[in-house]
Amino acid sequence: MLIDLQLHSIYSDGYLHPHQLAEMLQKKGIKVAALTDHNTVGGSGQFADACAKRGIKAINAIELYVKLNHKRFNILWYNFDKNHPDLHKLLYATHIKRRANTRKTLIALKKAGFRLDIDKILDKYNRYIPINHIVDDFLSEDFNVLRVKKQLKEKILREEDVMREYFFNSKYGILHESYINIERVMALKKKIGGQIVLNHPGKNNCLKRHLLERLKNMGFDGIEVISAHHSIGATMYAQYMANEYNFIETGGSDFHKSEGGLMPIQNCYDYFHIDSKLLKGIDKIIGKIDN
Repeated sequence: MLIDLQLHSIYSDGYLHPHQLAEMLQKKGIKVAALTDHNTVGGSGQFADACAKRGIKAINAIELYVKLNHKRFNILWYNFDKNHPDLHKLLYATHIKRRANTRKTLIALKKAGFRLDIDKILDKYNRYIPINHIVDDFLSEDFNVLRVKKQLKEKILREEDVMREYFFNSKYGILHESYINIERVMALKKKIGGQIVLNHPGKNNCLKRHLLERLKNMGFDGIEVISAHHSIGATMYAQYMANEYNFIETGGSDFHKSEGGLMPIQNCYDYFHIDSKLLKGIDKIIGKIDN
């Protein structure tokens, strides 16, 4: 049975509405899916309704940026009480911090001569502020595009290059994510339940025995084994470590958008899929599903 337990919508850094995601998933034959927007559950209701109309089981979920001492990484959280006030208090604090950091960077760019309506940009986002959409806003001004091309000496701009030069550069400010102490998350988990999974550990250099053992002892439930970010080596090693620490194994595409244009590969679904039968303990998250 095909599943996808990591997807993003316009409520964070994705480009599709929740109902558009559900339509796409139906066409791809996905039977169970989770909308894991960053630091918000704002689109979860729409996603659940759209999935139900298409025979897809939607799993309540979120993706969070967390830190443990000096280590920063991402987690996926499934099947928690999404209406609990303590959750929304925690998420709201991350939104305020992220907004302040974004404003600071945009002010620096404007002082450097770029054309930006800062309040208009920030007013578009009432939850998590995604850097990829901020880059889109930054480049929506033709003046900025021409100037960036000249400074970078590039005819075609890559999002990663623009991020690195203008949003991860001390000259203008480093637009950090709003990281939450993992101890706070684990304390909240005792109140609102669910399963916490280490997200694409191969991407974040988190397949370290000492880290996995510590997370297990803290109460982590699983590890994302199948990810579009993982090499075959990372996938196999994640599977090995999941078995050693008795973690639930999960899988997700981390889908944000299709590329458009004439390229034959439009998104990861053109070459990548996740079969639930390959994932040990996955029923603890998705439940029993008739294939």
